[in-house]
Amino acid sequence: MNFESLPQGVRVAVQAAQEKKAAGIVVLDLSEASTFTDYFVICTGFSTPQVQAICTEIEEQLYKQMGRSVRHREGYRSADWALLDFGGFIVHVFSEEARRYYDLERLWRTAPKLEIADAAEGYAAAQEGGARRSNTRPIPKNAFPVAGTADVPGHDH
Repeated sequence: MNFESLPQGVRVAVQAAQEKKAAGIVVLDLSEASTFTDYFVICTGFSTPQVQAICTEIEEQLYKQMGRSVRHREGYRSADWALLDFGGFIVHVFSEEARRYYDLERLWRTAPKLEIADAAEGYAAAQEGGARRSNTRPIPKNAFPVAGTADVPGHDH
């Protein structure tokens, strides 16, 4: 299983979660193990506002790009676990603690699993040509003018 082989809705959900900096995104293929859905998309948010923002972005992007609406929603106001049921796939957005506690990856450990790199290293960064990391390069020492550099930290005199 790879990202390109996933259904379009699952890919859109993953990309939307990445846009809101969801962490630890995992897709489980339950098509052979379940009758209620084909895929779980599981990710982590680090605060109630982030969990809500991830859910909102996923819903908005699926509607905007595919005209697809959520069938059922649970836990949106909770900081621990929000669930979005789109029929063919279900999105679970957890807090760190709730994700460890419920451990859906362990419960469904026999299902094929695709781990998605966090946004800074994954799809979003690739789409932007790595622009998110471009401002983290060290400034070369010769970037400062020679005159008036006595007060520049780290400048060799």
